[in-house]
Amino acid sequence: MTNFNDRERGEEAKFAFDEETAFKIAARRNRLVGEWAAALMGLTEEETDAYKKAVVQADFEEAGDEDVVRKLLGDLTAAGCDVSEVDIRTKLEEKTVEARRQLMGGA
Repeated sequence: MTNFNDRERGEEAKFAFDEETAFKIAARRNRLVGEWAAALMGLTEEETDAYKKAVVQADFEEAGDEDVVRKLLGDLTAAGCDVSEVDIRTKLEEKTVEARRQLMGGA
C-alpha cells in the first residue's frame, strides 16, 4: 500500500508542477505578446509596462486564449493597426515557444 501512496503523491506533485509551469509559460507569453502589441501601437515605456500587465490580467477572464485575442484585437484595431485575428493567433504561438525557451532556460 505504501508504494501506491508514494506513486499517488508523486503523480499529484508532477501534476501540480506541470500546471504551475503551464501557468508561468502563459503569463510570460502574454507579457511578450503585450510588448509586441504595445510596440505596434507606439506606446511609451511606461504605457508598455502597464499594457503588458493588462494583457496578463485579460487572460483571467475565461479559460483559453479567446479573452487575450479579443483584448489584443480590440486594442490594436482601436489604435488603427492593421492586424487580423490570424496575425494575433500566430504571434501567440510564436511567443509561447519563446516563453517556454525563456522559462526552461532560466531567463
